[in-house]
Amino acid sequence: MDIIYCGKTKDVYDLGNGELLLKFKDDGTVGEDGKFDPGGNQVGVTISGMGMDNLRLTEYFFKKIEEAGIPTHMVCADTQKGTMTVRRAEILGDGLEVICRYKAVGSFIRRYGKYIEEGSDLPALVEITLKDDARGDPPVTKDTLEALGVLSPGEYDGLAAMTRKISGIIKDALLEKQAELYDIKLEFGRGGGKIILIDEISGGSMRVYKDGGQVGPLDIARLVLS
Repeated sequence: MDIIYCGKTKDVYDLGNGELLLKFKDDGTVGEDGKFDPGGNQVGVTISGMGMDNLRLTEYFFKKIEEAGIPTHMVCADTQKGTMTVRRAEILGDGLEVICRYKAVGSFIRRYGKYIEEGSDLPALVEITLKDDARGDPPVTKDTLEALGVLSPGEYDGLAAMTRKISGIIKDALLEKQAELYDIKLEFGRGGGKIILIDEISGGSMRVYKDGGQVGPLDIARLVLS
């Protein structure tokens, strides 16, 4: 079993049979202030148990998503070893982040605050950004994705519909815990000739509120799985 990639929060091993092994780590990213920030670009903290919580939450939601007829790359998870076996998938371009927004907060309000008040409702709005740390993960349009050859004509609409359906499943699960999903970031790839959900669904990939306050990313797994 050869390691093929050392990521910020996961290491990836080649199982040699068309499948990969993801090893979830307790390493976390930090922002420019040096404090824990799941959206940061630099590893700077180690938080005991974080990798296992992220794996457990990912397994829980991937199973729900697959039950809804949406394909993922997950084969199985081992929550004792902190690993997940997945099917190989081809990333879209050099990686896309697909965001579904229910509230105008975060980077959305920083960009569009002239036109909308912070906290306003959004209609499961889908945005896509390029994974490009050097260029600040720029937002990208449907036409640009097609012009760059990242998506084929017609794929964008299917990807957006899949994103809304997945986000709705997660939103409903949080509502059962009296919590509200404000936005979530997903990743997709191509596997078996179709676009599938890949990577993970962790507390650091979503913004959640409960009882008037934001639920910390390290607390979301415990909230959902309790």
